[in-house]
Amino acid sequence: MLTSTPPATRPTTRPTTRPSTGPDAPAPTPAPASRARGFGRWAAEPTAATVPLIRSRVRSVLDGWEVSAEIADVLLLAASELVGNVVLHAGGAGRLRVEVSLRGGWLQLEVADGSPSPPRLPHSRSEVDQDSEGGRGLLIVYLMTTEAGGRLSFQADEFGKSVRVRVPAA
Repeated sequence: MLTSTPPATRPTTRPTTRPSTGPDAPAPTPAPASRARGFGRWAAEPTAATVPLIRSRVRSVLDGWEVSAEIADVLLLAASELVGNVVLHAGGAGRLRVEVSLRGGWLQLEVADGSPSPPRLPHSRSEVDQDSEGGRGLLIVYLMTTEAGGRLSFQADEFGKSVRVRVPAA
């Protein structure tokens, strides 16, 4: 079962003059996407069926915020890989939580689970099995995130961990 908090967007800038309230008053202009604030949150059981469902939800939010295709691709890949990692490595550690936010011109995707085991990013080619079908996802997310001008980070404690991808919205 997937539970969600609907994404919200609100302008972060206020008009510098008092708006006119007459019938001829111009309509307020919305803040550009890079200046807007928004947030979406989902919680689910970590199953294989959750991966495309979360990806679809994240895509809908990013489309609503009019995020460029290039940046959206980074976050969608990150969502798929990070949620897939939770399913593979932390599925028995409780619920999965995914959040996407837009604040101050930055997009952030956070994927959290109940496993305290930190993710492991391979440091060199020799650590990646060339014949393996897996083991590269986190490295690919890291490389795409840094190429987009962002960063990948994680936090872990005895209650679980969260992995965050933060990229510029523009």
